[in-house]
This record gives sequence, structure tokens and C-alpha cells, in this order.
Amino acid sequence: MRGFILAMQFLTRLPTPQLRNFDAANPPRMAHWFPLVGLLIGALLVSVLWLGSRIDPWLGALLTLLLWVGITGALHLDGLADLADALGAAHKGRERFLAVLADPHLGTFGVLSLLLQLITKLVLLMLLARSGQYWALMLIPAWARLGTLLWARLPALKPGLGGSLGDQVKGRALWLWGGGLALCSLIAPVLLCAPLLVWLWQQFLLRRLGGMTGDTLGAGIELVESASLLALVLWAV
Repeated sequence: MRGFILAMQFLTRLPTPQLRNFDAANPPRMAHWFPLVGLLIGALLVSVLWLGSRIDPWLGALLTLLLWVGITGALHLDGLADLADALGAAHKGRERFLAVLADPHLGTFGVLSLLLQLITKLVLLMLLARSGQYWALMLIPAWARLGTLLWARLPALKPGLGGSLGDQVKGRALWLWGGGLALCSLIAPVLLCAPLLVWLWQQFLLRRLGGMTGDTLGAGIELVESASLLALVLWAV
């Protein structure tokens, strides 16, 4: 379970047991636990959306969005903003793209991407709460984090954690998690579009950027979550 605890610490701000005798030079494998962490995040989101919506769908949506951001520490939103800034500067060449991607400062494109993403999730969560189709939301964070297992296997654009995650990913884990989530998605068959969304982001990274970084993994999680949420809302209407 050391890998699972490490995955929880990496992807969330939830309290976890401290790892004893932790060796930073040889950490336990954590990537294949990402979808399970996504399921736990999804379960918390569903609970808050349901409880808040007993008063008003907008309140449920707001509380759920605040939890969504807080529980992940805005980790994936940071990746989305960094990628948006880098793509805005990509016309100046690949070196400029990578330099902006590594820059910790937030630019105009990054700010706009954050605002649009948060507004999108807030409105979609409200519509989902109004429809009463709460439970399928639990699967969306899991599908998005399963995507990282696929995207991390792309060539790394720069040294970093993204490349090390790719080294941990085995094809068997992809198939097992994909099959399990597909079976669970039968409660809301529209979520079977999630593998297509994951594949589309992989193709974008491969064809447009030529590889991936940790920021592109985080951006992919955010975009797959929003697109899946939109599909779920349209199905539930």
C-alpha cells in the first residue's frame, strides 16, 4: 500500500499515514493507483454535490467545485494554465514553448484558461445537480486519471516527474483499469466516451507537441473531466 499512499499524497491534499523508511531515490510505484485515487475523489464530490443540492443546485455546485479545487491543491489547474501560456507563445518556436511552460509566472492565457475552466465546471455541476444524476460523477475523476497512465508513456519533452511516471506504467494496468471503469460506466453509458477523450488528448500531445510533460498531464485531466461532465449533463437532460 506504500504506492497507494504516495499516489494519494501526490494527487490530493487528503491526510495520509506517513511513509516510514521512505527512500526518495527508489520510491514505490504509484502511477497504477491513480484511477483508485480518482474514484475516492469522485466519491467525495458526489457526497458534497448531493448534500449541497438538498438546499439548492447552485450551492451544491459551488461547494463541490471548491472541494474539487481544494482536494487536489489546484495541481491540475496549474498544469492547464502553464500549458495555455506556453501554447500562446508557441508561434515563437519550440524552445520558447518549453521556456514558457517551465516559467512559474502566470500570463494572460493562463488566467483565461483558469477562469473558463472553473466557470465551465461550476455551471455543469449545477446542471448535473438539477438533473439528479449524481452517482456517475464519481467515475469522471477516475477516467481522467487513467488517462495519465496512457499519456505518461509518450516521449518526455523535458526531464521531470512526467517521464518517471511513464516508466512505472504497465500495459496490463491500463487494460485492467480500463475494463473495470467501462463496466462501472454502464450506470451512465455516455461515460464510455471517456476513453475517446483520453485518446484525443494523447493524439494532440503527440501531433501538436511531440510528447508530454507533467503540465500536459494535469491539463489533460482537467479537460477530460470537463468534457466528460458535459457529456454526462447532456445525457441526463
